Amino acid sequence: MKVIAILSQKGGAGKTTLAIHLAIAAEQHDHAAVIIDLDPQASATSWKDSRKDETPAVVSAQASRLVSVMDAAKKGGAKLAIIDTAPHSESASLAAARAADLILIPCRPAILDLRAISNTIDIARIANKPVSVVLNSVPPRGSLAEDAATAVAGYGIAIAPMQLRQRAAFMHALTGGQAAQEYEPKGKAAAEARRLYVWVCQQMGLNDGKKAKSHRRAA
Repeated sequence: MKVIAILSQKGGAGKTTLAIHLAIAAEQHDHAAVIIDLDPQASATSWKDSRKDETPAVVSAQASRLVSVMDAAKKGGAKLAIIDTAPHSESASLAAARAADLILIPCRPAILDLRAISNTIDIARIANKPVSVVLNSVPPRGSLAEDAATAVAGYGIAIAPMQLRQRAAFMHALTGGQAAQEYEPKGKAAAEARRLYVWVCQQMGLNDGKKAKSHRRAA
């Protein structure tokens, strides 16, 4: 089982949105996925409560139970575990980072967000695991993405070549317990999530499975 830790010490960076869309992409590539929700706000767990499908599994847990929850997920056949962490919780983030094969740091291309990632990068470096910043909620037009990439490069950290743009489908889908790949399978948001997942698989040495199944579940 491969493990992704999604970290950001700043709230509102898009951790849960990223976790959910990667989990749905995993399921559509025939990779059984589980989201481990370490955030006391339990956003991923609430999303699961409004979802009709049984998968992906979402488990709300405390950081002290992370190892046992991961062991149970692996025994249950999960091929990918995605840890959704809480902001302003260095100990929990470090526990998740140390358990991960890959650390992803979502970041909006805004100056306050870019300045705030330094603490998260420090945690990732302590864990000494592969890490990449994922630009999230990027405006479809303008130079913000390029400017943000330059700012991230100043930290000496890798940046994912795929971005998640500022698209309504990402938010509308979550309201109904879906992801963009289900809400609007042929839309740009869905395509971005799929491309990001394929890249993530490459970073972890995870076979990207069968061609993604494009389907739409009744709302």
